[in-house]
Amino acid sequence: MIENAHSTGRPLDPRSAWSGLSQAERDAAYDNNAAVKNSTALIAERNETSSRLRSTLKSHLDLAYGQRANNKIDLYPAAGPEAPCLVFLHGGYWQRNSRELFAMLVEGIAAHGWSVAIPGYSLAPEVSLTDIVAEIPRTLDWIAAHGASYGIAGPVVLSGWSAGAQLVAMALDHPRVHAGLALSGVYDLAPIRDTWLNDALKLTDEEIARLSPLRLPVTNKRLDIAYGSSELPALVLDSINFHEKRAAAKAPGQLIQVAGADHFTILEALRRPDGILVEAAQALLN
Repeated sequence: MIENAHSTGRPLDPRSAWSGLSQAERDAAYDNNAAVKNSTALIAERNETSSRLRSTLKSHLDLAYGQRANNKIDLYPAAGPEAPCLVFLHGGYWQRNSRELFAMLVEGIAAHGWSVAIPGYSLAPEVSLTDIVAEIPRTLDWIAAHGASYGIAGPVVLSGWSAGAQLVAMALDHPRVHAGLALSGVYDLAPIRDTWLNDALKLTDEEIARLSPLRLPVTNKRLDIAYGSSELPALVLDSINFHEKRAAAKAPGQLIQVAGADHFTILEALRRPDGILVEAAQALLN
């Protein structure tokens, strides 16, 4: 059973006294790797499992959807072309990671007869966040035009984790997307500019205004927003605030707290066939 998270308390927001924080304190507010003490081991296990599964699952790998080096997509088709497809956008604060490192997510939803597509996208500082955001609709355009020839023609649920969740929110209005599932996202970019993350991103005022889902009109399409109860307060609050903004606009979607999960272990809820986020993805088709 999916638990709606309205009853959960709000953590203290480090951004409420942002101007008085040191640089180290601001950096720590968004440093997921440092906040999760065993993050190095969790990441290594994720990468090893993904490498193994990517080489063994039925797939069509490294298909180009654009001209840049990272504009490639991996497809894991289900038995039938009309099966639903989870399109998953990886995280890494828009400046690290790649699609290959997340093949471990395929088995969870595939156990229920779904296809999975994992696109890559360009990274900062080679390109701007404006460029990155623009690549996701191109991915979805490619799936609309070419997916059926690779056995993927069913409804699309667009999902993403961390930076990928922001990209989900920005691309939710694409006509190929039936609904969205955003995990552990950053939905207001303004504080990011005051952290070490901006060394690569170099965010402008215009980008903060145009690419922060919390600062934009609501897309009236279903979006479930998930976060781990043990995540950094800034990310927890972004998820709660974004859900509340959407709810105030009568946009459909649940707020899902994954009990006990941190920024990395929340992926287990999408990785296991019985995971709460696999259940959530399935419910998005109802």
